[in-house]
Amino acid sequence: MTELATMDFHPQPQAGEPKPWAFPAPERGSLDNGLTVLRCHRPGQQVVAVEVLLDAPLDAEPAGLDGVATIMARAFSEGTDKHSAEEFAAELERCGATLDAVADHPGVRLSLEVPASRLAKALGLLADALRAPAFADGEVERLVRNRLDEIPHELANPARRAAKELSKELFPADSRMSRPRQGTEETVANIDSAAVRTFYEKHVRPATATAVVVGDLTGLDLDALLGDTLGAWTGSAAEPRPVPPVIADDRGRVVIVDRPGAVQTQLLIGRTGPDRHDRVWPAQVLGTYCLGGTLTSRLDRVLREEKGYTYGVRAFGQVLRSAPDGTGAAMLAISGSVDTPNTGPALEDLWTVLRTLAEGGLTDAERDVAVQNLVGVAPLKYETAAAVAGTLADQVEQHLPDDYQAALYRQLAATGTVEATAAVVSAFPVDRLVTVLVGDAAQIKAPVEALGIGEVTVVAAE
Repeated sequence: MTELATMDFHPQPQAGEPKPWAFPAPERGSLDNGLTVLRCHRPGQQVVAVEVLLDAPLDAEPAGLDGVATIMARAFSEGTDKHSAEEFAAELERCGATLDAVADHPGVRLSLEVPASRLAKALGLLADALRAPAFADGEVERLVRNRLDEIPHELANPARRAAKELSKELFPADSRMSRPRQGTEETVANIDSAAVRTFYEKHVRPATATAVVVGDLTGLDLDALLGDTLGAWTGSAAEPRPVPPVIADDRGRVVIVDRPGAVQTQLLIGRTGPDRHDRVWPAQVLGTYCLGGTLTSRLDRVLREEKGYTYGVRAFGQVLRSAPDGTGAAMLAISGSVDTPNTGPALEDLWTVLRTLAEGGLTDAERDVAVQNLVGVAPLKYETAAAVAGTLADQVEQHLPDDYQAALYRQLAATGTVEATAAVVSAFPVDRLVTVLVGDAAQIKAPVEALGIGEVTVVAAE
């Protein structure tokens, strides 16, 4: 006791003054081969993130070859003119690097993460993959088989099946957006190495690509590194490619994808709306968050906490394709799952929430919580170089200015309750929503028809 009594206890540290924060501003430049480069020095971020965006959108895929962009994206890491697929993977591993690639409506994106000390080697591998991919017959055939194996599993997943049906319902049959992003069994089966290489040669070139580099660049001559690696990638210039407008049919209706015996019903309710170029976007983000962005949102409060229908329901806006000329669009949707017997009551309560929102509006308290959650946590959200690089790449992909994200946070903080209410009511009008239900039609069709939220159609689950 005497020893404890004489110990020198220091006072508990107190929190300091918060430092001002803004989303990092990149430096923009270009290489001699036409490649656009955005760089962002982030002291302390010893894992560097690199994003390369290729102007190879899904609507550029040839007829009958839906999925060729996905196979090409996956094939970039399956060997080059210098390394076989196994050697390329081993070289990445020696660098401590990861390389991923994905194809989506705006284009193909490659994502590299590597310790700053190994950046030069990893950039060389990335450049080889872009400059001279092998696209070996055997590797492409394996990727096609893998993709064909994935499709039945995706169709068996209620959420994925609902998303496929919603796209089919919303967009015209001749629109690429109406069909699965990674292709169907019929179209993927048509893909071979020749098709992949033809798509690559037509759409992949440095003049139409952008590289984003984020991390601690201290002591690195990034200009020299990029010049020696991605700068060696050559290709011709390209003519501007016409981008078709996004056309959607959001007449209120219900489609039930029949899953006999299903104990739950997957809900996906959606329509298209403005993209990030529209001045309503900040208010729409705020209002949508209040509706269904978190556990304290209105939808969760009613359907989860009060009624116990679900583990959670979310409302969100996801950009499909963005363009400053107004031809872009975002998907505005509400998703979740409920137990089969309560499908009708859950939908009725969901529509009541939407109607109440239109009649009474959001509260200032809801608005304040949303701002705090969306703006206040931003410094934590962007702690990693990969998070910053991903957002900068999104801005490039969506033809937004480099300071867009920083401006968005200021706009969110300045958006009032009335504006947020108007935006979310406009985003989710009760009579202009396409509802997809994946569940047991025999049990849910009649209760849903009784709600009067639109004509009900039943389709097979496949």
